[in-house]
This record gives sequence, C-alpha cells and structure tokens, in this order.
Amino acid sequence: MFQGTTIKFRSVLLHTLFWVAVWFFYVYFFSYKTNNITYVTWFASFLLPVTMTVTYFVVYFLIPRYLLTKKYWRFALYGIYTFILSTYLIVVTIMASFIFLSNIHISDMPLMSRNYAFILILVYLIVGIISSVSLLNNNFRIQSRNRELEKKILQAQLQFKEQELEYLKKQIHPHFLFNTLNTLYGFALKQSKQTPEIILKLSNILDYILYQVNKPRVSLSEEILHVKEYIDLEKIRFQDTLKVSIQAAEIENDVQIAPMLLIPFVENAFKHGNIVDGFLTVNMTIVFKDGQLRFHIQNTTRNHVENNGNGGIGLENIRKRLELNYPERHELKIEKNENWYTVDLTITDLKS
Repeated sequence: MFQGTTIKFRSVLLHTLFWVAVWFFYVYFFSYKTNNITYVTWFASFLLPVTMTVTYFVVYFLIPRYLLTKKYWRFALYGIYTFILSTYLIVVTIMASFIFLSNIHISDMPLMSRNYAFILILVYLIVGIISSVSLLNNNFRIQSRNRELEKKILQAQLQFKEQELEYLKKQIHPHFLFNTLNTLYGFALKQSKQTPEIILKLSNILDYILYQVNKPRVSLSEEILHVKEYIDLEKIRFQDTLKVSIQAAEIENDVQIAPMLLIPFVENAFKHGNIVDGFLTVNMTIVFKDGQLRFHIQNTTRNHVENNGNGGIGLENIRKRLELNYPERHELKIEKNENWYTVDLTITDLKS
C-alpha cells in the first residue's frame, strides 16, 4: 500500500512539474516583442487548462480506447470532434483575453497571442509530444509483458520436458530389474557358481540406474561400461547359444551423454532377438569422433514383427528421449530383413 502511494505521488509530482514547465514555455513564447508581462502571464494561465484538457483526453481516452484497440475509424472521428472542440476553446481563450486583459484594445495584445494558427500549432505540439511518449511507454510495457510471458512459457516448457524425461527414465527401471532378476532366479534354482557374479553385476547396474540416471548427463565411457556389464549378464544367461561382437574404442571421460540412452537398444536386441542357426548373434559398434557419436547394433531375428519392445520401454520411449535430449542433433535408423534387425544412431555436437 505504501509503495502504491509513493508511485502515485511521484506520478502527480512529475505531471505537475511538466505542466509548470509548459506554462513557462508559454510565457516565454508569448513574450515575443512585448513588455506586457501581465497579459502574457494571464494568457498563458488561460491557455494551459485548454492544453491539459485536450492532452489528457487524447492520451487517456482516445488512444487507449480506439487507437490501441485498432478502431481507427472511431479514433479519426472522435479526433476530428476533439480538434473542433479544442479550436473553439482556443478561440474563446483569445476572445476572453482580448476582452478582459486588453479592454478591447487590440494594440495592447501581444503579437503572438493574436495569431490563432500559431497558438493551435503550439497546443497540438504539446499534445503530440505527450501522445508520442504515451505510445512509446505503452509499447515498452507490452514488450516487457510479452518478454515476461515468453519467459514463463519457456520455463513451463522446460519443466514439462524435465518431468517427461523423468517419466521416461522411470519406465526403464522396472524392465532392467525384471529381466535380470529372472536370470538370477534361474541360476539360483540350479545353485550355479555363477550366481554371486550375477549378483555383483546386477548390483553395479542397479547402482547406475538408481543414482546416475537422475543426472542430466553421464560419461559416455561409463554408459559403455554398463552396456558391457549388461551384455556379460546376458552371456551368462544364454551360455553357448550367444555370439556377441563389441567394438568400442577408448573415449575420453569428458564426453557426456544422457544416462541410459544406449542400454535400451542393447536390451531390445536380446529380448526380441532370435536364435538362428543355433546362435543369437549380436554385433555392436560404438565410435566417437569429432564430436559425433555413431552407435550401431544388430541382432539375428526370424520374423518381420517390429522390434519395438512394447512389453518394456519401447522404441517410442527411446525416440522421445532422443528428441528431448538432442533435438535436431540426432538421426535414428532402423532396418529389418529376414535375418537381421539393425539400429543405427548418430548424435552430432555431443560435446556441446
């Protein structure tokens, strides 16, 4: 409340100072070639209320109600009415000054106070200046409001994307756990000596899922490490019916990627791949060069059913994560034929 009162006080003070300055300007202007300061002072005082009335009417009524709302015909019509009324008031001011200040002696009237055209121009010069300032101020307010609105929209979009990313990540967690626990359960029933090794690798993957996946970016080398751990688990499960080829060169630790972006493709290769000629064959290549990541994985299959992983995360999930993390910076190609299902992913400007 106190702040609002202060703002109003400043506004009133600013207006008062402005009109005092206009009054002095009038006095200076009408004093041209005359020593009748009394006449000039009173004439300026009579003309000032006319100028104020026209100015405030244009600025606070015509402009906001008709010009800013694009009612141009009404603005022109009421503008003409305002001009006619202001002309009448100026004439009345001149005649009243002529009668009461000069006692109907035209020789006592200062030269500039007789010239109706100059007085009209002077009044509308003030009206024009204030109207221009008002329009500029209104334009500035609109631009500020638009920038604030754009900022809020961007914040809302960013928050929505973050929430969508979190939702997509959470869909991944149960799928990994379900598949790996099934493997662990089967080896536990057999009392296999490999059960502790499976538990250790599962522990590492769960640690990655629970803690690293909440980060916006993780090291690409770390992602590859957990891809290899996942493949090691699948090697234990498939035993002699699995052939895996992995080609991944050393990658610097400062190369970052969205967490769990590659693992779902590997998981789908095992989940939906088929044993052909006695083996499930999975070939994987990871290459990073000049800021570009190329990921290639293919697995054997015996049918043309789309390998979309509907029982788990699904390709749609992966596509959404890629679009949210790398808009216009990625390319995903999927090819299917009689014996192979192939995925090629390229991400550019990865370091940026």
